[in-house]
Amino acid sequence: MVEELGKTTEGDLVINVGPQHPATHGVLHLVITLNGETIKNVEPHLGYIHRSIEKMSESLTYRQFIYVTSRMDYLSAHINNHACALCVEKGLQVEVPERAQVIRVIMDELTRIASHELWWGAMAMDLGALTPFFYAFRERETINEIMEETCGARLTMNYMVPGGVLQDLHPDFQRKVKEFIQLYKRKIHEYDELVTGNIIFQNRMKGVGYLSPEDAISYGCSGPVTRGSGVSSDIRKRYPYEIYDKLEFDEILETGCDSFARYLVRIREMEQSVRIIEQLIDNIPEGDFQAKTKAVLKLPKGEFYQRVETARGELGVYIVSEGGTTPYRIKYRSPGFSNLSVLNKIATGSKLGDLVAMMGTLDLVIPDIDR
Repeated sequence: MVEELGKTTEGDLVINVGPQHPATHGVLHLVITLNGETIKNVEPHLGYIHRSIEKMSESLTYRQFIYVTSRMDYLSAHINNHACALCVEKGLQVEVPERAQVIRVIMDELTRIASHELWWGAMAMDLGALTPFFYAFRERETINEIMEETCGARLTMNYMVPGGVLQDLHPDFQRKVKEFIQLYKRKIHEYDELVTGNIIFQNRMKGVGYLSPEDAISYGCSGPVTRGSGVSSDIRKRYPYEIYDKLEFDEILETGCDSFARYLVRIREMEQSVRIIEQLIDNIPEGDFQAKTKAVLKLPKGEFYQRVETARGELGVYIVSEGGTTPYRIKYRSPGFSNLSVLNKIATGSKLGDLVAMMGTLDLVIPDIDR
């Protein structure tokens, strides 16, 4: 065993966490080398939920492939679809109606809040606090009902299409979104009382999983993982798309570089998403919700790339077109893969009991990594 692994010494213990384990939030397999309770090495083994999504996308039309991406980071389904639609529109040089742009951004931010809500509840539950999970789903359920009413689905909405959105908003959409905002503002203090200000929770998070700004950049991390290390990385600010350059919101940065800093980024990001929605919900312009496009789409020959900010970080969509009705090649640059790659760096030297806190603040969705 010592010679085979090349990393163990006498007295070390090699254990498996997963691929089916509550702390991995999916079929992730970790091979962990321990000396006592101290972590010496963490080696992720991937591929248990690999479905060849990139290859599948190459056999689908430019209208169809968009919805396969709902099954990658299923908690950012709207935003994944949005990235694909933007990339196709870039190739077709389609001008999206302003109404559709506003609707898309509202849906993206509702998706971001819903994703962070689930993360917050699961994060607290992983560390032993069950109650926050129910509090988080109280607000998240309100968003799911709004999605279901307009899109017909709660998780994989299939709402973004090249040129705009599939259908117009439900008549109750604005009223229910404003009701959600009021609910959120009434309840957000409970998150701090239950978890953020809890001294036991803080002791489990502060100083755990240190990630320097240099390492965050070197490993290609993105999203709240990098912003928790003080690195500016919000695509909505750095490479604005749709109407984000016209909106007032802050890029949340924390300089603690530990698990607690990454936690605070997501909590404060939800407040900024609410701020964005408030600017738009009473100012949705009239007009078309979808630009007129051909029934069969053909991208001109060339290469096209689009990046967006999902709930977990930067998603890039790269299309190579030969001028046909299907992509010649497609590559997805998912945030989860790069964020997972830093796990061994931040975990080495820590105790096994701290690994769950570190993984929780990376906010991994495994199909986003495997694809």
